[in-house]
Amino acid sequence: MIPTTSLERLPIHYRVLFTGFLLTIGVGLLMAGAQIMMTHGKADGKPGLSMDDIVYSYYGNRNGSKLQTMLNGQMKPMAPDDVRFELVKWAQDGAPLSDWNAEIKPIVDKYCTSCHHADSSLPDFNIFENVRKVAEIDKGESYTQLTRVSHIHLFGISFIFFFVGWIFALSEFPQKWKWILIATPFAFLILDVLSWWLTKASPVFALLTMLGGIGYSLASTAMIFTSLVQMWLPRGYWPSFWSEEEK
Repeated sequence: MIPTTSLERLPIHYRVLFTGFLLTIGVGLLMAGAQIMMTHGKADGKPGLSMDDIVYSYYGNRNGSKLQTMLNGQMKPMAPDDVRFELVKWAQDGAPLSDWNAEIKPIVDKYCTSCHHADSSLPDFNIFENVRKVAEIDKGESYTQLTRVSHIHLFGISFIFFFVGWIFALSEFPQKWKWILIATPFAFLILDVLSWWLTKASPVFALLTMLGGIGYSLASTAMIFTSLVQMWLPRGYWPSFWSEEEK
């Protein structure tokens, strides 16, 4: 067990352990942000994460099919314009089976099935029914997908916040703000996941998804930064309010 102490007074082996964990989590948060930009951030076909990206991801683009949204978004670099036009036109015509074997399947085989195959986690585009489903009106994530991703996020990320908060709890910090910072990531994580379900029902809730992600990212960054500084830098380099007693 670690004796009750402050980060400044921790034995060197604990500081190395905690530092390795916090730095790895910090890099992981950066990679998570990059992954969001490369997936959800391209849902509207424009660079950067926007409200439209969130709406298209969870509520869907009800003006077209999921196939059309993907081809004009994150899958845009995967096929030339004329090929994407043919696929979108086929989807807009109702994805008729009569055009599948002669016209559409050769295109799908050339540009899509290297990733969309039976051994991948993506829909197998060698099968017409799977392609037809994504050619229907885009209604965003299914409730099955939301359930799967929700429980993974809630279980997995809450453990990360627990350990980051536990390390930060050993820091010198105004008591009121310390417990607020520790609680904030959990509250915003719940808000983030809840917002997916609300946005699925109505696009007006998309702003909550943006707020949830920003909220827990900022709180985690503040705790990681504070913990690292107090473990390795002399007290003279600390901001003065860290050590102030609560009045």
